[in-house]
Parts: sequence; C-alpha cells; structure tokens
Amino acid sequence: MMKYSTAIAETISWYASLLLALMLVLSCCEPSEGGEFQGNADPVSSERPCDEIYIVREGETLHSISEKCDDPYIVEENPHIHDPDDVFPGLVIKITPSKFR
Repeated sequence: MMKYSTAIAETISWYASLLLALMLVLSCCEPSEGGEFQGNADPVSSERPCDEIYIVREGETLHSISEKCDDPYIVEENPHIHDPDDVFPGLVIKITPSKFR
C-alpha cells in the first residue's frame, strides 16, 4: 500500500511540475494590450525608434514622445492636436525625426 501511495504522489508531482513549466513558458509569450507579442525585440532600441505614423501609448506625453522620436515639432505637424496637454492612448500622430528633415 505504501508503494502505491508513493507512486501516486510522484506522478502528481511530475504533472504539477510540467504544468508549472508550461505556465512559465506561456507567460513570456502573452500578448500585450496593443496586440503585439512581448519578446526580446525592443522597438525603442532600434535604429529608428519611431515610425512616421505613431500611436500614443499609456503614460506618454508629447514631450516624452518628442524626446524619444527626436521630433521637436510634433504639435506643428499635427493640426488635429488642439491642446498639447490633451494627449491620450490611441491618438495617432505624425512623426518626422529631425535627422530626416
């Protein structure tokens, strides 16, 4: 009877370990809010950090986007932005980095 109980405990432990490993692997591949997969590829650290069409993310300001994208003229290039303090996630803006001017 003791052998049988030990075998069951070892089997349950083995399956629990596999489940835990599977959960760890899947947690690193979970999609972010924007629908893009999180991974080692960091779009901010690429050679050109911002595309010409930029979508504002949570917690960003025009000042932080201007610094990150090297575009000091965001407000002038985007006439649909009436109030620079009224920037919200999902807002689409045009970016022209100063090195491409």
